[in-house]
Amino acid sequence: MEKKIQSCNYCEKGENLNSVMFKITELPYSIVYLNRNQQHRGRCIVAYKQHQTEYFHLNAEENAGFFADVSRTAQALYNLFHPGKINYATFGDLAPHVHIHIVPKYEGEVQWGTPFQDEPKRFLTDSEYQELIGQIKAEIDK
Repeated sequence: MEKKIQSCNYCEKGENLNSVMFKITELPYSIVYLNRNQQHRGRCIVAYKQHQTEYFHLNAEENAGFFADVSRTAQALYNLFHPGKINYATFGDLAPHVHIHIVPKYEGEVQWGTPFQDEPKRFLTDSEYQELIGQIKAEIDK
């Protein structure tokens, strides 16, 4: 029986992807996106450049490189926004592509001390998104 190939928003880079995130920059092994839902200021997604569905599908170099990109992105968010903690979330049921949500958490703000959830949503103006993207890209590129 042939395995059904599911479409991948990260690979297609079309309207479905753009409706939930903005591209910030490309790193050696990944693309960094800003999630439109900014209930946690600076929430990003780091997606592996090539289509893979599991971390163990990456060879040792790819795995180390991808996680170095994740670390670089998290460090940039920490430097910019000084969160009390950063959550890292891996899903894949709806988007079967290697990616990690990087979610800065702030003491005294929404969901502090608990795992992050996607609700409530907080959307920004176009100019606020562009300012945030510029700040994060500049910090990542340092």
